[in-house]
Amino acid sequence: MTEATQIHSDALTMVTPTLQYWVGMPKPESHLFEIRLKIQGDLLLSSPLNLKMPVWTPGSYLVREYARHLQDFRVCDSEGNFLKWQKKSKNHWQIQSKSATEIWVFYRIFANELSVRTNHLDGSHGYFNGAALFFYIPGCEKHPIQVTIEPPKNWTVSTSLPTVPHQINTFYAPDFDTLVDSPFEIGTHRLYEFEVLGKPHQLAIWGDGNLNPERLLTDFQKIITVESELFDGLPYERYLFLLHLSNQGFGGLEHKDSCSLIYSRFGFRSSEKYHRFMQLVAHEFFHLWNVKRIRPKALEVFDYEQENYTPSLWFSEGTTSYYDMVIPYRAGIFDVKGFLNAIAKDITRLQTIPGRLVQPLSESSWDTWIKLYRRESHSDNNQISYYLKGELVSFLLDLLIREKHGNQRSLDDVMGQMWLEFGQPEIGFTPEQLEQVIESIADTSLTDFFERYLYGLDELPYNQYLEPFGLQLIAETKDETPYLGCKVATEKGREIIKFVEVGSPAEAAGLDIHDELLALNGFKVTSDQFNDRLKDYKPGDTIELTFFHQDLLRTCQVTLTSPRPNHYQIVSVSEPTPQQKRNFEGWLGCPYHNL
Repeated sequence: MTEATQIHSDALTMVTPTLQYWVGMPKPESHLFEIRLKIQGDLLLSSPLNLKMPVWTPGSYLVREYARHLQDFRVCDSEGNFLKWQKKSKNHWQIQSKSATEIWVFYRIFANELSVRTNHLDGSHGYFNGAALFFYIPGCEKHPIQVTIEPPKNWTVSTSLPTVPHQINTFYAPDFDTLVDSPFEIGTHRLYEFEVLGKPHQLAIWGDGNLNPERLLTDFQKIITVESELFDGLPYERYLFLLHLSNQGFGGLEHKDSCSLIYSRFGFRSSEKYHRFMQLVAHEFFHLWNVKRIRPKALEVFDYEQENYTPSLWFSEGTTSYYDMVIPYRAGIFDVKGFLNAIAKDITRLQTIPGRLVQPLSESSWDTWIKLYRRESHSDNNQISYYLKGELVSFLLDLLIREKHGNQRSLDDVMGQMWLEFGQPEIGFTPEQLEQVIESIADTSLTDFFERYLYGLDELPYNQYLEPFGLQLIAETKDETPYLGCKVATEKGREIIKFVEVGSPAEAAGLDIHDELLALNGFKVTSDQFNDRLKDYKPGDTIELTFFHQDLLRTCQVTLTSPRPNHYQIVSVSEPTPQQKRNFEGWLGCPYHNL
């Protein structure tokens, strides 16, 4: 515990929270957290008393209806007399507290979903997010809260919240927002401690895998150091990384003083998978500035009951996604080729999604609540990710600013200015203010840029911005299979159409998702064979497909077309000028010939 943390912890003795939680897990295998809540003091001056559970958690923009996991709700006063209550809505409980000076609320939460935004409890550990476990009292979100964890024997507790002096496993949150922003890991996890820039950090790891903790800690320190240089220091007293290793899983959730990560347990040996993990770390850590402190006006004060709309997640998430490649490169975790290959890989992803020509970037942010986390078979036809396109728009803005100012200014300066104006005072920014800051750093009007690439559907002009740095984007067709425009997968022994691209030959012929593919030109075909069989034909050929559509046997004629570009690379121009080489070296800090 640092001196500053100790001083803060000592100060807690002067605060008497009127909200106190106890979180027990007497039977972890049941996946049930058992919660007791004591409410007293001025919170009971009015009756009835309203308790509400959040429907979403900051950083994960989907209404998840956490209250659906709550059961066995009951209430009594300090004498053990049961009090009347009723549900007023899906997440709203109303208690007739009458003249009680203290009431107790008891309930249980089912926790069997292992993700960074939900709760998970089994015989090996307990993990929870505050939004998915705790109530708040409307109008009293600023009241301090005390949480006591009652773990099974030999289990330990890790969280970013400070401890309450002289009380075992008891932690203090100055308000509900902080409680929501502080996940808990409870169990027999491995805990590694290290220091960066004089501040303590912890890495808690649940699960086994093929990671090398020493290498991991070294690279964590590099990332922390590089990001602190960008923002001129670390805005916390201590920081906690929570890492869950699972058989399949990928993701992270940012918090002000911690982050939760989930990754494949055997995803650390190959360089490509290890670099992907370090990008995840860089991404979530970058968020402690961008979105946790530099955040859109719509997220300045969280409304936990409904959607919080903003068109600016392209910056909060997309720009962070750009920096999750920049930071590991600057930290020396991967080289310049790895950096450019990572960008090219994401360009390939965007350019092969038809939805890029349908949904503007700002709309992708606005509609995250109904689209991004609710993917379906048609999603690639009508939407794009603000993470992905926002990353590439940020990439182009960085190049634009650098080229105009000879690498004396960059997107780094935009981040620094946003930190000074909005992050340090924690004042939410509007879309207009964000665009004004970017224009002030670029020192030019970007109205046309924003209209085309944030609010419009124009294709991103990669080569326009790459060329001054001696680079170009080339499109390749690695797979010469004639274009049909559908994807097939084996599902329960049947060959099922999983995706039909809008405007494709497959769509024109009447193929639909969920159709069962039977034969190609009269011969049975499986998903594993399908692409190889198509290679027997050339663009312009007509083939016959036999399939079941809603149990009706059908046959259609499909005319194949030319293969589409499916791979993009960033390469050097054929004859780079001295100025292009200087721009490249000023940007990436390495000789042009290293490319």
